[in-house]
Amino acid sequence: MDIVIQSENLSTATVDAFRVACLAARVRRRENAARLFRLADDAQTRKVATALAAYWRCDATFVPRQMWRADFRVLVLDMDSTAITIECIDEIARLAGKGKQVAAITESAMRGEIPDYAQSLRQRVAMLAGTDESVLDRVRSERLRLSPGAQSLISAARASGWKTLLVSGGFTVFAEFVCQELGIDRCCANGLITSAGRLTGEVCGPPENDGQIVDAAGKARALQRLCSDLGCAADRAIAIGDGANDLEMMALAGLPVAYRAKPIVRQQADFALDHSGLDGILHIFSDAW
Repeated sequence: MDIVIQSENLSTATVDAFRVACLAARVRRRENAARLFRLADDAQTRKVATALAAYWRCDATFVPRQMWRADFRVLVLDMDSTAITIECIDEIARLAGKGKQVAAITESAMRGEIPDYAQSLRQRVAMLAGTDESVLDRVRSERLRLSPGAQSLISAARASGWKTLLVSGGFTVFAEFVCQELGIDRCCANGLITSAGRLTGEVCGPPENDGQIVDAAGKARALQRLCSDLGCAADRAIAIGDGANDLEMMALAGLPVAYRAKPIVRQQADFALDHSGLDGILHIFSDAW
């Protein structure tokens, strides 16, 4: 096995510490990333690497020696707190004066403490009834920001011939905007219902999900649909997420990645990015070196 270490400011001292402690045969360096070759894949080496990553505040990922971009055909990204830095529903709620109540439910749902995501979403959206729909424009223009590395990742996906999909338990009004900004091929998200310029407090799922709210199962089905349309197996997909409602799609994918994720997601993902941008996933591939 090899190990890839990376962070926003990866120091030479960090690389040297890993090289010595993990007995790397050789090292190659790129800006803010390094690959250490031919490490022992045993419990002790992994324990040492985990401790060093915590101390130096970097990502340390054990990777197969031969894994190429061409092995994959699909990239699926969660939206809220993954492709973008915010939870859109929490930002709507803040502007509507319901921030604390809604954010508490969102946090609990993302940690996996609420088993019925769809019901938790309906509960939160109901609290927004009567909010002027101009708030949606304010969230999009004032609060919505792309996550670090998002644009670089999608550009690399396009160059690699991957089809891209944005999935969200949130809302199409934001998902369609993010897709346009990044050049993502497809999106699958929920609709906020409005009437007379105000939110009704109701939410609906997209037609491709038979009108059902996009929850964990809905995200997994969206991944499967795209793979089926391309004639490839789900294990040729990369899935990146941060919350409990991303686990089903990540379980289907050949390369599940946790990004700034809740503990339940980090524990179940093959790879985790806590200190790198989204484009840090590209350093996992052999052809990056």
